[in-house]
Amino acid sequence: MRAGELHHADAVELEHEPVGGEERMSGTPSIGWTALGATVDGAEVGVWEITPGVVRDVEEHEIFVVLGGRATIAFEAGPEPIEVRAGSVVRLAAGMRTTWTVHETLRKVYVTPPAR
Repeated sequence: MRAGELHHADAVELEHEPVGGEERMSGTPSIGWTALGATVDGAEVGVWEITPGVVRDVEEHEIFVVLGGRATIAFEAGPEPIEVRAGSVVRLAAGMRTTWTVHETLRKVYVTPPAR
């Protein structure tokens, strides 16, 4: 993403793949994502989307803003579960084990820090 470049993150086309293996806990969720071009000082900026279902994940360092949809994120250790929806801003730390219960297709813009 170049300075001054405009993206409509709510309209970016994403190709989805089904969630499988041990990550999928219930339903038939699928995930799509894309980076929005070049990094910003090494940090990646992109759009990510997941359809309804329940999935497990091990997180990376990330900050995200929910554009639409609704989900509950439960943490194996640490904070109480959180409800996210349009406008929610969340910071995740690398190694957090989470369970995402997606009630309505959720789309977010994410920023991950530069690789070290």
